[in-house]
Amino acid sequence: MFLLLVAGIVAVWVTLGSRLSINHLAAREAEFQAYREAHPVLVYVAAFGFYVLVTGLSLPGATGMTLLLGWLLGFWRALLLVSFASTLGATIAFLLSRYLLRDSVQQRFGSRRASFNAALQREGAFYLFTLRLIPQVPFFVINVVMGLTPLPVRTYWWVSQVGMLPGTVAFVYAGSNLPDLQTLATLEVS
Repeated sequence: MFLLLVAGIVAVWVTLGSRLSINHLAAREAEFQAYREAHPVLVYVAAFGFYVLVTGLSLPGATGMTLLLGWLLGFWRALLLVSFASTLGATIAFLLSRYLLRDSVQQRFGSRRASFNAALQREGAFYLFTLRLIPQVPFFVINVVMGLTPLPVRTYWWVSQVGMLPGTVAFVYAGSNLPDLQTLATLEVS
């Protein structure tokens, strides 16, 4: 069932990939803005859901989406949307890792991981927060690795929410200051 779901999502991603490219969106910028003004609730719900899907399944494109949403929604609205959508998506990836991979990894490396798990019981929030602030560590790696640990979901959620906020602020701010999508398309190519 899970593989069927993933295959379906990949098929949709491949089918819509060119339509969701920044170059395609830049060519239809006026239509995009008019649609946003005509259907604001639909745009917010769709953006939130798509962002959660992309981050929850660790698909590429979250950075571009953050810039795009900053431009489309403005700083404060995009910051709120991206902050909560990215944390929910990261938590979904965390839970997928925990329930799909954790037992097999624990069985294979259980004896060597005992001290690691004990340290995470004591200082897990600090480790996660530190990792969230290091831009060189990909978030999808953090999500999967932390899912293999005994870190409570509630702790994972709030530490991720706070730890990802500085990067979210930076990218949303950058997107909100773009004059048009063609400028963003030029940045993506560079």
